[in-house]
Amino acid sequence: MYATTAARAPFFHAAEEAKIALRTEALEVTYGNGARALQPTSLSFMQGEFVVLLGASGAGKSTLLRSLNGLVKPSAGHVVATSIGDLCDSANLRRHRRQTGMVFQQHHLIGRQSVLANVLMGRLGYHSALATLSPWSRLEKESALAALDRVGLIDKALYRADQLSGGQQQRVGIARALVQQPKVLLADEPVASLDPATAERLLDLLHSICRSDGLTLVVSLHQVDFARQFADRIVGLQAGAIVFEGVPAELTPEKAESLYGSAATSSRASSAPSNIISFQPAGVPS
Repeated sequence: MYATTAARAPFFHAAEEAKIALRTEALEVTYGNGARALQPTSLSFMQGEFVVLLGASGAGKSTLLRSLNGLVKPSAGHVVATSIGDLCDSANLRRHRRQTGMVFQQHHLIGRQSVLANVLMGRLGYHSALATLSPWSRLEKESALAALDRVGLIDKALYRADQLSGGQQQRVGIARALVQQPKVLLADEPVASLDPATAERLLDLLHSICRSDGLTLVVSLHQVDFARQFADRIVGLQAGAIVFEGVPAELTPEKAESLYGSAATSSRASSAPSNIISFQPAGVPS
């Protein structure tokens, strides 16, 4: 096990520490109204690891996940990218965002634009504000087409994004993240609005990308059985605190029920979409 809460010592060997891609140190988030969304939490995310953040609505999953690339600002504590440094530094944060892909529940595509144009938005973090007015380079277009081919949508490259199904739009979001050439990929409830069969195919795609590219993949989910099927490690949250951490086999029905209650037995039911913050391409300063 590699995750800890503030009350526990890190549970990894010194040899494994060099493989840590991202970590939080006593990370805490309290909103302006005094609501504590995330209690002091320390976690380590390993290179090439598929981690699922699991818990009911309001448990702190999205808050934790969005803190990992600065979409939510910590009230206390730190997020540290091993190859970059502490993300409290604005220059480090910009660099980290360029290397961190983000997949949202609500896709955040520009419907009237082509699928290819939407994927190319993932390259914005590598351009200055002035350079974004210039046409995309041939190399960038080839990279975007390769990403679309990888997610099975090369034949849809010139379609308007709003002509695609929900599952196809989510795959466009994955392709957009891939053209960033990320080291870390974050997915905030990416299958909550999809039917179970489509959701399973999309998670299988993310899992294969994690394995083939050696990416660190952190996904927030509601569905217990999907977490068991795809995760290397599951982190269960409740009321902003880690209440479970372990490999899928350690998540017993009793422990799952403690996270959700009896609803854990029907975990593949699609969840209603939650409110998502406005999309800002990773790497573009706010």
